[in-house]
Amino acid sequence: MKTEKKMQLALQLVSGYGVESSAWRMPGTDPAAYTNTDSYVEMAKMAEKGKFQMVFIADTPVLGGDLRRQSPTFPMDPMLALMAVARETERIGLVATLSTTFNYPYNLARQFKALDVISHGRVGWNAVTTSNPAAAANFGAQPLSRKERYAMAHESIQIVQALWGSWEEGAWTLDVEGGQFADMDKIKPINLQGHYHGSRGPLAIPPSEQGQPVIFQAGGGYEGLELAGSYASGVYANPYDIESAREQRQAIRQSAVRFGRNPDDIKLIAGFIFSIGSTEEEALDRRRQLMSLASDEIPDRVRYLGAMIGLALSVDAMDINEPIPTEMLKRAYPSPQDPRSPRALELALKGLSIRDILAHGVINYHPVVAGTPTQVADFMEEWFLAEAVDGFSVVPDIAFDGVEDFVNLVVPILQERGLYHEDYEGETLREHMGVPYQYGPL
Repeated sequence: MKTEKKMQLALQLVSGYGVESSAWRMPGTDPAAYTNTDSYVEMAKMAEKGKFQMVFIADTPVLGGDLRRQSPTFPMDPMLALMAVARETERIGLVATLSTTFNYPYNLARQFKALDVISHGRVGWNAVTTSNPAAAANFGAQPLSRKERYAMAHESIQIVQALWGSWEEGAWTLDVEGGQFADMDKIKPINLQGHYHGSRGPLAIPPSEQGQPVIFQAGGGYEGLELAGSYASGVYANPYDIESAREQRQAIRQSAVRFGRNPDDIKLIAGFIFSIGSTEEEALDRRRQLMSLASDEIPDRVRYLGAMIGLALSVDAMDINEPIPTEMLKRAYPSPQDPRSPRALELALKGLSIRDILAHGVINYHPVVAGTPTQVADFMEEWFLAEAVDGFSVVPDIAFDGVEDFVNLVVPILQERGLYHEDYEGETLREHMGVPYQYGPL
């Protein structure tokens, strides 16, 4: 089915290994990829070959997980990783997460705009709040209430955008003969002061080819919708089914309208994890192997699966290579607190073994598609044509071969179906996304 509208793709750069905690141990993976900047560069170059609109780095300023057996979840530093990528790529967008809770607006404005100028207008900022108590402790602070975090976020984004626009367009004259580097009458302080943040300005950086970085947002709830509707051109979301994705997209578009914006100028990008094989069974084998390399996590996963469907499951009481007993399943029900639960129960009722239910990724943070390239493309097509998403943030299970397989095997199917573009339509991230030029606050 051909469509004029094309989906957008972001490649989520995790930690050099892929999203699964045991990916660092998989055959072919460089165990030291975490500190090897070339691993991020090569993934980004492969995504650029696939005409991805952007690469995306999520981040939380805290050490998460137990590194005795798990790899880190994020790169060492998102901005430095993207700086390396910027120097080795030409067209692909570069989006990083940095918190409004534990960063001064001036530093945020300076870092992102400098990278935007260096990359010729390819940068985006995923502006998020941080509630993690361990992250707060890293900054010698206490966690803030949700109300405080979002009030601070509004101030932060307003100051950052004012700083981005503190050079009027045309201020950078570079008049060699006249001896004028810049017109200081067009470079002015912003003099903003709020309850949490303030800045005099100006920023010492001229506009980029797209004016200023694109703002993204990833928080949920009413406060997240308000932040997105006010400022964002992209929203990273984590829905588990088409219906919830469609509802979230509509809510975001309605929020844009409430703040006087065109709803088409804000794009919902949904995350999903892929495992590709020549058959569905081969893709599931890949996931089974990942699970076997993280065997110490299996007891907790089994218990959590049980909680999702209202049953007491444990590795001590049953063989996880067998289906859940029929008598137990008669008492099963999907937890209303976990949107992943209906899918878990559906697979259990089909008679899959506990191990295979987990292999399907029912407790992963994003939906998991384990199958052939066609099955992956079918999933994306269904969500896109249902107007549940504007695009996807694709997350490889294992990075070293997963990104290449997606680009070489899935992208051509999407292009053949008319769902995805053949080449970049412009030079900047704003052009890639089809959102307006912006310089300074909206």
